[in-house]
Amino acid sequence: MNKKAPRNQTITLNNEEKTKLSQEVISLNAPATSDTIKDRIINQDLFTCIDFLPDNFINLLIIDPPYNLSKQFAGNKFTRRSETEYLVWLNSWLPKIKRSLQPTASIYVCCDWQSSKAIQTVLENHFTIRNRITWEREKGRGAKTNWKNCSEDIWFCTMSNDYYFAVDAVKLKRKVVAPYRNTSGKPKDWQETTDGNYRLTHPSNLWTDISIPFWSMPENTEHPTQKPEKLIAKLILASSRPKDFIFDPFLGSGTTAVVAKKLGRHFSGIEIEPDYCAITIKRLKR
Repeated sequence: MNKKAPRNQTITLNNEEKTKLSQEVISLNAPATSDTIKDRIINQDLFTCIDFLPDNFINLLIIDPPYNLSKQFAGNKFTRRSETEYLVWLNSWLPKIKRSLQPTASIYVCCDWQSSKAIQTVLENHFTIRNRITWEREKGRGAKTNWKNCSEDIWFCTMSNDYYFAVDAVKLKRKVVAPYRNTSGKPKDWQETTDGNYRLTHPSNLWTDISIPFWSMPENTEHPTQKPEKLIAKLILASSRPKDFIFDPFLGSGTTAVVAKKLGRHFSGIEIEPDYCAITIKRLKR
């Protein structure tokens, strides 16, 4: 393993850690209960274990599926499909997870602009689409003949009209430009503090304040499409209560599980790559 620069906080594994931590994951070979998978990481192909997931256990489903791009990482090669083929692939697993959702569950699905249309098509056939969040992730590859792609979509859906959304948990602090006061001289719709004057505003569906993880950040891993903890935290805070069950079928290096644990939620997720499962366990132990 190459020696990291002093400020490089990327989470890595040595061979001893890989061996030890890989013993803490589970796999499903028969129908499971929610207690069996609660706060555990499933190291398996989604298609191998999806039929063994329990019914009606998920309060919040967060999905960050492989985008429809030609890529290669962690020894796995992904080839871009046609839109029709990608739709078939989405329909091969998403309806099967639906039975595991509670009637009041919420769903968030991440995607890029190229796969967004197909994902919307599938989602509207199974859920009620509430919104589409646009996240500006800053980093992106420039192009000479096109606009730089530096945004992603996050589709927000629910199983029914009976769902939980804690808007107060995700309100944003904004500096007060015009500090109006009422007739009594008290702040009108804003707060006066020693740190300055601010008001809490409702969060919008345009997120421009969240950076992707960088090598100098302690949450960073070598996963090429890792989501920021702050982004996942907003989803969890808005759409779940403490002790709710959060599930991620494409767990990657474990950000959903890590944030769920930090926020007092139960979690589980599926990841096919053993090293990413081990990194998830390492992050959970911190």
